[in-house]
Amino acid sequence: MHRYRTHTCGELKKTDIGSTTVLSGWIHNRRDHGGVLFIDLRDHYGITQVVIRPDSGFQYDVAHLHKESVVRFEGKVIPRDEDTVNSNMPTGEVEVEATSYEVLSRCDSLPFSVFPEEEAPEETRLKYRYLDLRRSRLHRSIMLRSQIISAIRKKMTELGFNEFQTPILTSSSPEGARDYLVPSRIHPGKFYALPQAPQQFKQLFMIAGFDRYFQIAPCFRDEDARADRSPGEFYQLDIEMSFATQEEIFEVVEAVMSSVFKEFSNWKIEEVPFPRIPYREAMLKYGTDKPDLRNPIEMRDATDIFRGSGFKAFAGAVEKGAVVRAIPVRSISGQPRSFFDRLVEFAQSLGAKGLAYLVFSDSEIKGPIGKFISDDKMGAIRERCAVQSGDVVFFVCDFEAQAARVAGEVRTKIGVDLGLLEQEVFRFCWIVDFPMFEKNPDTGAVEFSHNPFSMPQGGMEALESKDPLEVLAYQYDIVCNGIELSSGAIRNHLPDIMYKAFEIAGYDNSVVADKFPALLNAFHYGAPPHGGIAPGIDRMIMLILGEQNLREVIAFPMNQRAQDLMMNAPSEVSDKQLDELYIKVIPPIE
Repeated sequence: MHRYRTHTCGELKKTDIGSTTVLSGWIHNRRDHGGVLFIDLRDHYGITQVVIRPDSGFQYDVAHLHKESVVRFEGKVIPRDEDTVNSNMPTGEVEVEATSYEVLSRCDSLPFSVFPEEEAPEETRLKYRYLDLRRSRLHRSIMLRSQIISAIRKKMTELGFNEFQTPILTSSSPEGARDYLVPSRIHPGKFYALPQAPQQFKQLFMIAGFDRYFQIAPCFRDEDARADRSPGEFYQLDIEMSFATQEEIFEVVEAVMSSVFKEFSNWKIEEVPFPRIPYREAMLKYGTDKPDLRNPIEMRDATDIFRGSGFKAFAGAVEKGAVVRAIPVRSISGQPRSFFDRLVEFAQSLGAKGLAYLVFSDSEIKGPIGKFISDDKMGAIRERCAVQSGDVVFFVCDFEAQAARVAGEVRTKIGVDLGLLEQEVFRFCWIVDFPMFEKNPDTGAVEFSHNPFSMPQGGMEALESKDPLEVLAYQYDIVCNGIELSSGAIRNHLPDIMYKAFEIAGYDNSVVADKFPALLNAFHYGAPPHGGIAPGIDRMIMLILGEQNLREVIAFPMNQRAQDLMMNAPSEVSDKQLDELYIKVIPPIE
């Protein structure tokens, strides 16, 4: 007989009645019913009820073990009494009558309860993450994460992709965030960097002649935490394809998303092909390039209507270059005045001067700005916003970027507060046609707006003949329920176009050659047209599980200050280690 177990704690059935078994696991719970001690013994696979009679000779000893102690029981499988059968458990028809036991490991007093799963401070949960991971909800989430990643790998292989690994120690690259630097002992004063993404390597795979690459890739960025972004490290489904169009990349990603989300969630999922929304349309309708399409509210441009209107605050701002965004909301005219006051306060908290609105009914039009709007302008608002009786239209006036931000936030708040969001559905969309360049609001200089390695739509001709701010790129984001899962692009694989694009953004050719030598040199040796994307694994799992925080789907996450409280990282190192690396630590100035 096996030293520790003949069965797992989730395995015994009615067919095992009468047999002798050995089980090992954690004491999940215990109950004393009329002198008979019942132990719920838990392992990775489930829970089995163990019965210890008063005449066993060890009931007292087991009763005084702390929960979460690890114990081995040997005994006979017997049927449960009919009135104690638990149909919610795979082992609920049987129990084990213990004949012997052995304590494999005693548990001290717990810093928080594993069962029942009571609330505990997040810092405590992270410090004792190995205990937190014993809790059924988090344990299931991490197991589901493993299954989802396995399903992704299977689907990518079915689609003809091959998984390759890329280096972890590489060179520093001017990506969008700070690098984590690793000092070199062999090359004093020089540093490796942990990859923010395998971007250049996966492109080099394409140039090397491999056709379809993927990797469940670890990425490292020294950036601040958010609910949907883990500090330090994260994983992404890294994809690159040769001789591929933008639509072909979309088809691959849609196939993966549809397959995985349908397999692991019973929510409705957007039918393929997912909607394609141009960037400028998204900013106009939703005020963001990460729209939550569960929210039915769509904004309208009302700048022309307020130009020269009697509402001088808006009319004057429009003459100075401001825009007006209208936010029509259906059938909410019966909301109390406090609802409108709270929305005005919310808009002001975002930096807006205020929030104008009109309330429409069959008999009259109310609202603070109603008396300033002429009949013809009011008719234009009705037509533009398809107004019906009972509707309310809110208005934000500011320069374009600020107007989009405030109006978008107001749209989101209204949708959430009034319960307008469609439930139990994943609404995917693609945001396409990003501008290649944008103007820096502080300096007025032209800069890259998204990804400098993207192919401009129209190629060299567009870069040479168009206003840079009018040049669009083959760049795209995939968004689900207001969460950006990934950015991607058709890559710029032609050196002349790359030099020209960087020149427009203010970079000399020598800077490009110095910062991206491997990729740029490779482009001179026959590079195929290629493109890719890298959806975030952690965010996908967070959506599927309905969690609001990434730390609930990562086994060993850092806290919001990028600290691993369990392993005490980051930590100081010895002077000997620093000397070997030719590094001297200078304390920060207080």
